[in-house]
Amino acid sequence: MKQGRIETITTRIVSTTFVVVALAVFKPFGLDAWQWQGYVHLIALGVIGFSICMLTDIILKYVVKIPRSFKKDAEYIIRRNLWFQFINTPLVALGICIYRHFVLSDRRGFQIPSNVFSVVNFLETLVIIAFCSFAIGLYWRFKYRSKYLAMELEEIRELNEKLRSLSEQTLPRPLPAREGAGEGQPGEDLLLCGTTNESVTLQISHLLFIEAVGNYVKVSHLRDGQVKTDMLRATMKQMEETLQGYPMIVRCHRAFLVNLGQVEQIVSHSGSTKLFIKHCHESLPVSRSNMVQVKAAIKREES
Repeated sequence: MKQGRIETITTRIVSTTFVVVALAVFKPFGLDAWQWQGYVHLIALGVIGFSICMLTDIILKYVVKIPRSFKKDAEYIIRRNLWFQFINTPLVALGICIYRHFVLSDRRGFQIPSNVFSVVNFLETLVIIAFCSFAIGLYWRFKYRSKYLAMELEEIRELNEKLRSLSEQTLPRPLPAREGAGEGQPGEDLLLCGTTNESVTLQISHLLFIEAVGNYVKVSHLRDGQVKTDMLRATMKQMEETLQGYPMIVRCHRAFLVNLGQVEQIVSHSGSTKLFIKHCHESLPVSRSNMVQVKAAIKREES
């Protein structure tokens, strides 16, 4: 919590400093008329901007209910930053306009009309701050994407190491039996049935994956060392219920159930994750929502 707070403050200081430097270079709001005193006003504007940024963080956390969390993925942080910019930009523009009106509009009795509060001056300030906010947003978007991509690649590397350590355990261990449901036995043949007379008998360790194909499911499995596929008229929900006693068989995508004991490697590229299956050239997609249970199943089996 403390580290996250420090990182939040550091982020706001960096962003505020960027805006102050931009204002120092272009000197809008009649700052060039203040000579050396203009730098004092720049510091004051920086303090105003930083304070409003911290206020916006509070609004996002307690009002909009989007707390800052570095444990979530890059998409969450980027979405939160967009909300931050949407709220923060007009607030900062308003704060600067008020400062312009009460502090920068009069210099030693010399009136500076362009700093008197008005709709035009507010819109002018809003455009300047929005441009700075856009540039800052691009910087943080790139930074957080790079950061979370590195974290994701490291996590994928760890998962692949766990899969390799489990390579000899090709047979998933069944969960304890629940009331009204039988416990799967590791060495027994499993019967998968459809809504018609078709059925497939296989050892659970030989199941590769199951794919939804319209009103059917395609069962890919090993038989006599060869990859075979059988079609059953059934739903993925039916298959999932039949195989729920085997924690290493999980749904990785709305259209796929996979036996993690038959996954050779997990590969993540450009935000998409795929599972490469042993004994065949198939790669299965992993949806972001299902990646959590894939990770949990691998870690649970490894422990």
